[in-house]
Amino acid sequence: MSRRRAPCWRQQAAPRRAAPSGCFRSWYLGRTTRGLLSSLHRVCLSPVHRTLPGVPLKTNGLCCCCLSVPSLDASIARVMWTLVGRGWGCARTLARWATGAALGPAPTFGAAPESWPTCRVYSSAEFKEKLDMSRFPVENIRNFSIVAHVDHGKSTLADRLLELTGTIDKTENNKQVLDKLQVERERGITVKAQTASLFYNCEGKQYLLNLIDTPGHVDFSYEVSRSLSACQGVLLVVDANEGIQAQTVANFFLAFEAQLSVIPVINKIDLKNADPERVENQIEKVFDIPSDECIKISAKLGTNVESVLQAVIERIPPPKVHRKNPLRALVFDSTFDQYRGVIANVALFDGVVSKGDKIVSAHTQKTYEVNEVGVLNPNEQPTHKLYAGQVGYLIAGMKNVIEAQIGDTLYLHKQPVEPLPGFKSAKPMVFAGMYPVDQSEYNNLKSAIEKLTLNDSSVTVHRDSSLALGAGWRLGFLGLLHMEVFNQRLEQEYNASVILTTPTVPYKAVLSSSKLIKEYREKEITIINPAQFPDKSKVTEYLEPVVLGTIITPDEYTGKIMMLCEARRAVQKNMIFIDQNRVMLKYLFPLNEIVVDFYDSLKSLSSGYASFDYEDAGYQTAELVKMDILLNGNTVEELVTVVHKDKAHSIGKAICERLKDSLPRQLFEIAIQAAIGSKIIARETVKAYRKNVLAKCYGGDITRKMKLLKRQAEGKKKLRKIGNVEVPKDAFIKVLKTRSSK
Repeated sequence: MSRRRAPCWRQQAAPRRAAPSGCFRSWYLGRTTRGLLSSLHRVCLSPVHRTLPGVPLKTNGLCCCCLSVPSLDASIARVMWTLVGRGWGCARTLARWATGAALGPAPTFGAAPESWPTCRVYSSAEFKEKLDMSRFPVENIRNFSIVAHVDHGKSTLADRLLELTGTIDKTENNKQVLDKLQVERERGITVKAQTASLFYNCEGKQYLLNLIDTPGHVDFSYEVSRSLSACQGVLLVVDANEGIQAQTVANFFLAFEAQLSVIPVINKIDLKNADPERVENQIEKVFDIPSDECIKISAKLGTNVESVLQAVIERIPPPKVHRKNPLRALVFDSTFDQYRGVIANVALFDGVVSKGDKIVSAHTQKTYEVNEVGVLNPNEQPTHKLYAGQVGYLIAGMKNVIEAQIGDTLYLHKQPVEPLPGFKSAKPMVFAGMYPVDQSEYNNLKSAIEKLTLNDSSVTVHRDSSLALGAGWRLGFLGLLHMEVFNQRLEQEYNASVILTTPTVPYKAVLSSSKLIKEYREKEITIINPAQFPDKSKVTEYLEPVVLGTIITPDEYTGKIMMLCEARRAVQKNMIFIDQNRVMLKYLFPLNEIVVDFYDSLKSLSSGYASFDYEDAGYQTAELVKMDILLNGNTVEELVTVVHKDKAHSIGKAICERLKDSLPRQLFEIAIQAAIGSKIIARETVKAYRKNVLAKCYGGDITRKMKLLKRQAEGKKKLRKIGNVEVPKDAFIKVLKTRSSK
């Protein structure tokens, strides 16, 4: 008599579902560990699975999933999801069967790939479908940038171009697709140039259009100048309502100096107050571009946007390159990935580059092996090769951020070439001290700053230290907005919390004695830290940086704006009426008068209609003084500022008033003073907390009360001598804008 086998636990737990047929039946039934391993082997050794491309078989005949199978049923899905390539559909279905998810009919794996379950492709470049970039000859390539003033519709136009070329699906959620940073989404501005390769069919020819969307604010003009180096033309976008603005003029002359083709695009013609004919006349008068070359569009509604693509093909020339020459690739931008290292955005001027090539950096002379090349579509899309005239990305195992220099030239090993000109170094306009809130975070903050400066090469970094704040850095920025965005990116992308000191501009001093010249090894020194500002007895003269500012405003605000400029020690250089209602003013400004709050004051006076842009104009002689801020007689080094002699009193009084509102009260009185040398020019006092020591005295002799009050006063005087006043973090931020906006 045969012995009956006891039922397994799976049969007792729940009613059985209908098992799938074919080679999956044994897999479905084997839910215990041993049964599961056995079934996985059967699946992977089955003829169907073995013929799936993209799933590498090991020497023992098993696929990669069979080499590390967890013992828990719930982990089966994770194992299956590691399958890649076209075998992904098989793995996805098996994983869902393993976890008991609801399923439709079992997939037919002998069917065409289109019938398999769809899902995203695994991120490894080895298994992505690679593009063949040899299909695009040089004459079918167009490299161009979109430049404009802030909020004139650059990013919106880029969204429509991506949709028209089929790069992204057309949905209502396509807003600022190329603005990938969180700070860009929050502020609604572009701060980082982004690249996208578009494939466009025109008159039976397939064109490769490499688009670079650039920032519009003056503080990020270095991003624009770098982007133009990889282009042969620009789309100059102008608002049909606001017309030509200051940054529009600056962008045009950047393109003009680079000898690029300029296509004027008048955007937002759908607005109620739009006047494209007036803007056409402005463009013709200021830029000498015929009005019939202007393209009128509405990027928001998509009106006439396709004509922009036609104009790009017709008016922008193809790049002048040679594919048979040795490789010359210009690094015009870069990002850092913690897993893959530096991702360099390159423009190829000569030759070809592919995976496996050994390349050399002209800057560091280090040799690397190319791990991946591709284009941005707008996300990374690997390709077999990149050819001269094309713009894409390159990953070559650069792990150190110092190795990736913006403006560097890459060439093939043993095929040296003459390096490309690269870029002019960015000239910082604002310097500020940056310190970690907690010194234990110094190394983490150092790493974060190094990685972020790789993405933003216009920031300069110098080591610094402070008695109150410890070790830190003095960073140079292109403007106050640039500084704020950099700080915000540190917080959002690297979870770093920092203290920023009062921003200053770089001054120069001409030394008076040969002994000092020998000590400093130069006659003219540059001061970026106000605490190191030399005394008047050591120098013959001080020099301050000046800029040539351009203001475009409706004529009704001209009087108020001229008064504002005169209050900031500006000298008028020119005044032009660009049409019947708009005026372009040019002033020579001291940089320290405009860097903090001039832009806000200008917008306030003009109801938001005036625009402002500036360019470096060298240095001029000025009467400068070093102003110290004292708390109970002790200098706060972080609040030391350099000001013009005529404005020292008003600025010192403003800083003292703001500090009074920011400092918490203590058990002793705090004296806040602004001093030039030994002379006190402004003072505010933070009153002490007062305990009522007379509360217990009722009646009695007056001498007892006087004795208690005298003892209290002596105690507070002692506290004042030994007590330390800690300046909170937000106090440094609140004193940034010290001037009145009147």
